[in-house]
Amino acid sequence: MGKHAKPSGKSLTTAPDGGARARPLPLRSTVRLRRPVDIWHKPALSAVVAMAVPDLTLYALGRLDLILYTAAGGLCALYAHGLPYAARARTLLWVVLGMAASLGIALTAASLTASAAVLVLLASLLAAAHKMVCEATRIGPPGNLIPTFVSASAFFVPQRLGQVPLHLALALGAGALAWLVCMAPGLVRPRGPERIATARALEAAAGLLRTRADVGAEGDGAAHARHTTAAAVNAAWHTLFLVPVRTPARAAARAGLERLLVRAESALGDGAEAGTEAEAERLREWARLLRSGGPLPEVPLTAAQAEELAGVAAEGAGPAGVGAAPRTAVPAGSGLRQPAPGAQRGVRAVLARLAPGSPLLPIGARVAAGCVLAGWASLAVGVGHPYWAVVTAASIYQANTTLSWQRAFQRTVGNLLGLVLFTVLLPLIHTGPLTMIALALACQFGAEACITRNYWLGSLWVTPMALLLTEFGSRLPEATLIGDRWLDTVVGAVVGLACCVLVTNRRAADRIDVALERVAEAEAAAYRLLAEAPAPGTDDARETGWARDRLAGSLVELREAVEVAAGEWWQRALPEERIARAERDGHRALAGLVRRLEAPALAA
Repeated sequence: MGKHAKPSGKSLTTAPDGGARARPLPLRSTVRLRRPVDIWHKPALSAVVAMAVPDLTLYALGRLDLILYTAAGGLCALYAHGLPYAARARTLLWVVLGMAASLGIALTAASLTASAAVLVLLASLLAAAHKMVCEATRIGPPGNLIPTFVSASAFFVPQRLGQVPLHLALALGAGALAWLVCMAPGLVRPRGPERIATARALEAAAGLLRTRADVGAEGDGAAHARHTTAAAVNAAWHTLFLVPVRTPARAAARAGLERLLVRAESALGDGAEAGTEAEAERLREWARLLRSGGPLPEVPLTAAQAEELAGVAAEGAGPAGVGAAPRTAVPAGSGLRQPAPGAQRGVRAVLARLAPGSPLLPIGARVAAGCVLAGWASLAVGVGHPYWAVVTAASIYQANTTLSWQRAFQRTVGNLLGLVLFTVLLPLIHTGPLTMIALALACQFGAEACITRNYWLGSLWVTPMALLLTEFGSRLPEATLIGDRWLDTVVGAVVGLACCVLVTNRRAADRIDVALERVAEAEAAAYRLLAEAPAPGTDDARETGWARDRLAGSLVELREAVEVAAGEWWQRALPEERIARAERDGHRALAGLVRRLEAPALAA
């Protein structure tokens, strides 16, 4: 759903009849450049290495026509860089297998039928499946775009059925190399991902403290900073829960990060001492230590916070299952928190997000309808291989209409500028295959360096890279190639956006109702606990911690649901007063739970 994109404002307003009407769509924020994501260089370098090795090998063998298949595996190196290495290993395996399965479907279809209309239909259905699965698994950037690009391209590559096994073997081999490349940094910084996640939480908490000091605890800026901090802390805990603790040393390392995260979490408690400038600077300094790989600082905790961690540690590590750290005994007192019981995780959570009534189903319908109509429209205007129209339509579908409009505009601008860049590079491209390989790798690096700043800037580099990958297999006249891509881009964006507007996601507001109910339940449980006097021992601290986790998670989900629904068209008006009251009361209850664990006040 465009993980780096954020709604720039509501696209709905209340009509006189109490319904909803569309507001003008934002444009300035659509092209504005942002700060790049802090780890952009990791997927960029990983993908370049994972693609360069097979590319140069195929060049030495004189088989550059096979480069599309090795690229399918090499591009898997773009995924899972925010996960701890144990979870990354499992996730990348699924990504490689999923990529190979998609490629196998596309190549088999290409070998069995020559009907472009049928191939467009199959590519569109597969693109819809990619979108829903990537959203349900919350795989993160680049999401569904890479498998959709690879498979849509493969649908239109001339193929014989007997060639499919070899081509799939090449993709799996390159995928295995991508797995090794992505896991290699673990030999140098085995705890790097969880340190970065914790550093982000510390930085968000420091920002909250400074904002609260500037505008007060009830200002609009403080509300936004409070949500940002809650989301960052929640994400960091999910990251730490994925870290296995098979040895006392690993348990101690994770315990040190948990103590830092508990300290960051204390910023949500509105404590007087926690709001000082000194505390904010201390959190930022700890974040810098984590990012630089320095030793973990000693973090003083309150008696209640220490009791919570000690009580969890006595029970062992987190529960086993898909996406969770293996169940292993750890030394008592090492201080490892467990996720709150009852939450679905792993395969069950993914299946629940795809169940009937899921808000992902309208998004899948949008992708399928938009892609097939864009592909058929491209065929109607004379493009012989309309896969780019399918990919363009698939790429613009985000969580709501406003974000989809932004992505359609960004995609169109970026692709057309990319065609200009490709035209400028044509004299270099004609110098030989080694230059083409170097340019493709440079464009891949440029795309990852720029795409988190704004999607249009990343698309500027993606377009010539994609054209170069297809050029290795079969050469087309430059005028035809550029003209087809221009038509595909415009047709895909226009038709895809039209389907997005017509196929509305009326379940977006329903998701808010569900989120409000979860917040109410978590808030009621929190107030019941707060009404009781704190009991000595680890049980009360652990129950308080679980109540805090449930409430924080439900508040984050509510804010996400509101941001999605606020940008959706033609639906009932949002219950703004109810949402504001739920968030205000929920954060007050969350602050109470945090203060309960802080008493007495944090040591300096």
